[in-house]
Amino acid sequence: MKNKTYLQPGNLVDLLLDAICVVDKEGYFVFASPACERVFGYSADEMIGRVMIDMVYPPDRERTLQAARDIMSGNSKPNFENRYLRKDGQIVHILWSARWSEEDQVRIAVAHDISERKRSESLQAALFAISEAAHSTTDLPGLFQQVHMIVGELLPAIHFSVVLHNQQTGELSFPYRADERQQASAAYAPDAEVFGTEVIRSGKTLLLSAETLAQQPEHLRKLHFDSLYWLGVPLNSHQGTIGALIVQSHSLAEKDKELLQFVSTQVATAIERQQMISHLQFMAQYDQLTGLPNRALLSDRLQLALVRAQREQLQLALLFLDLDKFKQVNDTLGHAAGDLLLQLVAERIQQCLRAMDTVARFAGDEFVVLLEDFRSPDHAAMIAEKIRKALNQPFDIQGQSQRVLPSIGIALYPQHAADSQQLLHQADNAMYLAKKNGGNRYQLGAEQRLNCDIQL
Repeated sequence: MKNKTYLQPGNLVDLLLDAICVVDKEGYFVFASPACERVFGYSADEMIGRVMIDMVYPPDRERTLQAARDIMSGNSKPNFENRYLRKDGQIVHILWSARWSEEDQVRIAVAHDISERKRSESLQAALFAISEAAHSTTDLPGLFQQVHMIVGELLPAIHFSVVLHNQQTGELSFPYRADERQQASAAYAPDAEVFGTEVIRSGKTLLLSAETLAQQPEHLRKLHFDSLYWLGVPLNSHQGTIGALIVQSHSLAEKDKELLQFVSTQVATAIERQQMISHLQFMAQYDQLTGLPNRALLSDRLQLALVRAQREQLQLALLFLDLDKFKQVNDTLGHAAGDLLLQLVAERIQQCLRAMDTVARFAGDEFVVLLEDFRSPDHAAMIAEKIRKALNQPFDIQGQSQRVLPSIGIALYPQHAADSQQLLHQADNAMYLAKKNGGNRYQLGAEQRLNCDIQL
């Protein structure tokens, strides 16, 4: 039988992948195995004499001290998790198995690095959270705020931006930009625009620091770095690069780049989905030619306005507007010219209204204006006359001067009707009376009392 050479106990401790730490009752390290350097970044000699709690990630310190008190009371902790700050500033997740030695008056603990497991779990949680946000958030700014919070849990970002690229115009926009306190910050916008443009142009992830600037093009070397790192990840979709996520931090590594790349795929999908939903909603509620609310959206707003008016005993008015002899423009100049004229008419009507008022394209060359929150019936007449005069100013259509002569009917709630259908019907009838009496005028109610002072 061959003689066997057995390793000494001390050598076995040196070979362990997990770190062994011994802490006295005052909280000082009195022993650290060689594996501590792999886990914490500090050599055993550097750790001995240090205060244990000073190495703990600040948000975890209170519960770590409570766990230490429990252990010293005789309660072993076989599965305690907390986070430590490595020597290089990175956060490491530790699974501890610890007990108290009453005889030696020390805590003896084994530290297992579970950072990779935690990172994987965090990624899965982030992907789920982003997917959930994409389905539950009804607007892109709300989605970007959710993504900022999710990314903030994964890497130490002091600034976070979303930059989007309009592929039709080539323009960049910053729909979301915030600092580590979730507050809007425009101080670094010019640099962010330069950096974001480069990421989108190249379609590649870019991680820059002051040390790596020498290898970069001149326009990137002009960025303000100080002690910051810049990380930009393109938002790639099947349509191309639609934007980028930009992060600034005091500490970023290759693993952070991989992490943000992983997240960016989900973010790009979520953005596309939200944009598609917004586009479909716009198509369902707005006129594609003029961008004005369509008949369906007008109906919804009118119903809500009537409820408010009934509850608060307010007045409201509908102005039904038709363009006299509009067909002649289509027949003489073509439908493209007619479409342009309708767009210009829509703009001029909007300029005559308050932000709270609604103008909708009802059909063809017909528009309806909803006026709320006024005290005198004269208000509706004043607006009608303002619109008439605005439309009478010449339009330049394909180099030709065109005047628009509108016929406008006015119906008031509650004087002329008590519900939306009757109100619209009364305004429509009033418009036809105005048209019947020569056009380019307004008619208040379906009565024979016209604004006869208008010079045609």
